[in-house]
Amino acid sequence: MTSFRFLRVSLFGILLPLGAAPPVSEQTLTFASVEEHTLALDLYRPTDDIVGVIIWVHGGAWRGGDRTGVDLKGMTQHGWAVASVDYRLSGDARFPAQIHDIKAAIRYLRAHADELNLPPTPFVIAGSSAGGHLAALVGVSNQSAVLEGNVGDDLETSSEVQAIVDLYGASNLLTILPQSTPHGLNVRKPALDLFIGGQPENVPEMAKLASPVYHVDARDPPLYLSHGDQDPQMPINQAHEIHGAYERLGLPVHFEVMYGSAHGGPAFTAPEELTRIDTFLRKHLHR
Repeated sequence: MTSFRFLRVSLFGILLPLGAAPPVSEQTLTFASVEEHTLALDLYRPTDDIVGVIIWVHGGAWRGGDRTGVDLKGMTQHGWAVASVDYRLSGDARFPAQIHDIKAAIRYLRAHADELNLPPTPFVIAGSSAGGHLAALVGVSNQSAVLEGNVGDDLETSSEVQAIVDLYGASNLLTILPQSTPHGLNVRKPALDLFIGGQPENVPEMAKLASPVYHVDARDPPLYLSHGDQDPQMPINQAHEIHGAYERLGLPVHFEVMYGSAHGGPAFTAPEELTRIDTFLRKHLHR
């Protein structure tokens, strides 16, 4: 008996086994220049119809990392375009420069959506570790003038996002140190000095401005959280705090506890986790 292996044709004319992931195209685009820094983004798009755009923010304790680290690139297999963006690191510029840069990237992508063949909505902000913190802060500060900034050329375009995906990020810089392990303190204290210009108790207003939990209100978009219960670097209580703030307001939120996981790891990018994220986003984002 003869068996047949079915093939499908991609948009590029390549024969693919049925069920194989479609190829992904990549573009590098400059979205702004500020203080002698050129800010760029890498755009990954599925070859099938695009559901929406995920703006990805890399981690690195606010002072390291770069846009090549894209944990959620696999979301292209679920129909999402993913744009991994630059932002000024804390050694180059203190907070809120990072938020200003990320919002500039969002405005750029929305202003140029037609020419980039992207939908102007829904836009999802996502990140891991320090990137998760920045993503959450961008998402819950849609109405904040002080965090909007004036970076880029598309200042009349909205920087609002329609959902947030926060992977093991901080939410409250005023409580993070008391919650931290000794290892976490070794990482977090020097990082905070660079990021907000001092320890939170010495710059409480800046720490509060940089804390997503203090910006949560009834207008905020749906939030997907995931955090390892064995994370030695970012206290899981940080996720509990913003989860609780969302629940108190009755806002859409999902908290996926990664049992046995530390700070990152394969569980956060596993196919089943990407499916959970996609399911959450599709449930709460109606085009």
